[in-house]
Amino acid sequence: MLHWLPVVFKAPLAFLLFSLNLALWGTLVTLVGIAKLVSPGSATRAFWSKPAHWCYRGWSKYNKLLMELFNKVEWQVSGVAELKKDSWYLLISNHKSWLDIPVLSQFALNRIPEPKFFLKEELKWVPFIGSGSWALDMPFMKRYSQAQVAKKPELKGKDIETTRKSCEKFKNTPTTIINFVEGSRFTPEKHKQKRSPFRHLLPPKAGGIAFTLASMGQQFHSVLDVTIMYPDNPGHVAIDMLCGRLKRVVVLVEILPVDHEIIGDYFNDESFRVAFQNWLNQRWLKKDQAIAAYQQPETSASENALC
Repeated sequence: MLHWLPVVFKAPLAFLLFSLNLALWGTLVTLVGIAKLVSPGSATRAFWSKPAHWCYRGWSKYNKLLMELFNKVEWQVSGVAELKKDSWYLLISNHKSWLDIPVLSQFALNRIPEPKFFLKEELKWVPFIGSGSWALDMPFMKRYSQAQVAKKPELKGKDIETTRKSCEKFKNTPTTIINFVEGSRFTPEKHKQKRSPFRHLLPPKAGGIAFTLASMGQQFHSVLDVTIMYPDNPGHVAIDMLCGRLKRVVVLVEILPVDHEIIGDYFNDESFRVAFQNWLNQRWLKKDQAIAAYQQPETSASENALC
């Protein structure tokens, strides 16, 4: 354990080891993805999915080991007793930090199928992340502002089309589809800009998950409403982790049924759209209250300073 190292040595060493872990497994899964791409026939391509997911699990396991190498971190995970590896799940979550992705990947190990994230288009060009995500069939979503859609109306609905194509790939193998419903990581600036009605969350976006449920609703075993918290690290969570200051990771899971209340024609049925938005807002209100219950008193600026 390297908790004792001074931060000036700990932070760069932790960054280096996390980068090497990403590079190793990212390279391996990319090579598997290339083999999958050039393989003839759907059965042969399906074969390569197993080693690809093995690489994914390896990356997840070593991320946790590295986190615990540099941090005295306590994991608190609740609500997972009924989860299965051979089922389909739609997982919706808040989004606090880039650390959420390793946390959710670790949470999924030996509990649910390997998660597939809807990633921002920009991540496609990040070394190892982009190629590895492509090899694992993770969809890349290109976000358009209201101004861009107003200027080019044909852009409207492009993200929904990406969701539809991705759902087709996920129908043949047990999968966990993860959607960060806020569409972006929480920051005080975004919270203010979006005039969020929630204290600790950004407003949820309903269209993407409504379409996913309409496309695969009968196949999903459950919706997993997950709340991720780092209650003792209210500032820059990822930097705190690299500096060895990460104390607790809290993952609260609520298993929800997939029924007529959340499956319908979101884009053409106004009454269903309003009802679905109300359902999602109520989920977010409950999530906001859970985060508030764990919230620690404000710490001093010096305690939240960067490394």
